[in-house]
Amino acid sequence: MKRIKNNAPMVFMGCESSYDEADLVIFGAPFDGTCSYRPGSRFAGSAVRSESYGIETYSPYLEKDLTDFSVFDAGELDLPFGNTCEVLERIEEAVSEIASDGKIPLMIGGEHLVTLGSVRAIAKKYPDLNIIHFDAHADLRDDYLGEKFSHATVIRRCHELIKGKIYQFGIRSMTREEDLWAGENVVQCKYDFKTLNEALSCLSGKPIYLTIDLDVLDPSIFPGTGTPEPGGASFTDLISAVHRIRGLDIVACDVNELAPHYDSSGVSTAVACKVIRELILSII
Repeated sequence: MKRIKNNAPMVFMGCESSYDEADLVIFGAPFDGTCSYRPGSRFAGSAVRSESYGIETYSPYLEKDLTDFSVFDAGELDLPFGNTCEVLERIEEAVSEIASDGKIPLMIGGEHLVTLGSVRAIAKKYPDLNIIHFDAHADLRDDYLGEKFSHATVIRRCHELIKGKIYQFGIRSMTREEDLWAGENVVQCKYDFKTLNEALSCLSGKPIYLTIDLDVLDPSIFPGTGTPEPGGASFTDLISAVHRIRGLDIVACDVNELAPHYDSSGVSTAVACKVIRELILSII
């Protein structure tokens, strides 16, 4: 692969297949260059790989084991920290390569803007792409302090690329302008996942990109993030939502916004690992 290679000293729990035999490819996008509050999410990929060695590969929730499936961990992309446009281009190139080889890309951010590079690639392959978005923040600003490419604008930019719909869940932080724009342009469930089943019934057979910003979780469960928002989901709420996507056509996905150094206990990183495990086992 040109942009993506196995350059990590260790791999995510049990994901030791080769690229050629893998059905799903994990890679990290270590970028937090537009973070508006607390940086540090660029360290998430290395943190989850290290922490995952203390967590079982088996999911008692799904009665499935990661070692029974072909998953390749490609390590971290080489990204130029100070060049946002180049970062997005390199992510797009990597995801295009993975998708063109018939594999599901799973990106570990990094800040939420990295999703845009991945969606650019997937939307070219699936013009009728739909997006499911779990997050505390709407990320629907047209610009942030004059900048069009920001983790605060990422879903607005993704909306410009796709012909399908965007479904948002867990949202509890936005501007008045975002709220008004959302009412006309996306399907939004504030605070929780209550309308998720209704949305999923509309998405059967359609290509879906799933993006999970881990700050959808309450900070009492997940303090290790750049912009914590009280009032979020529990771990059980989130993985229940993830499990409900089984059987849908998830063509690509990402998990982002773990900033491990803000939780010295390591609990946030362990939570991220289990979310990633449950996500893989739900879509593969």
